[in-house]
Amino acid sequence: MARGRVAGVRLLRWLALLFTCGMLLPALAGEPVGVDVLSPQVRATLRLIDRDGPFPHRRDGVVFNNFERRLPYRPRGYYHEYTVPTPGRKDRGARRIISGGKPPAVFYYTDDHYQSFREIQR
Repeated sequence: MARGRVAGVRLLRWLALLFTCGMLLPALAGEPVGVDVLSPQVRATLRLIDRDGPFPHRRDGVVFNNFERRLPYRPRGYYHEYTVPTPGRKDRGARRIISGGKPPAVFYYTDDHYQSFREIQR
């Protein structure tokens, strides 16, 4: 019985380490979403990313540092963020697309300013 408890503690420590390093986060992300069900503003922003601009906000394309660790761990500079316009808002709002890679190979959408992400299936 003691061996099982020790193994359980070791497993929990290992899982905590993986979580801290960002290696478990993909499993904790929301369900992937198809581009066809996203808003027209999201699709327009994806087209701008595909064309490399021009972007409407000066912060579009800046490095996203993943401080919240809600996306898989990647080296600094891998992720970039882009504003998704919100109808009726004059500021940038909370909606973003995060792209990964150069050229971008993976895309994530957040509508709550980095609290949650969904991978965009293209």
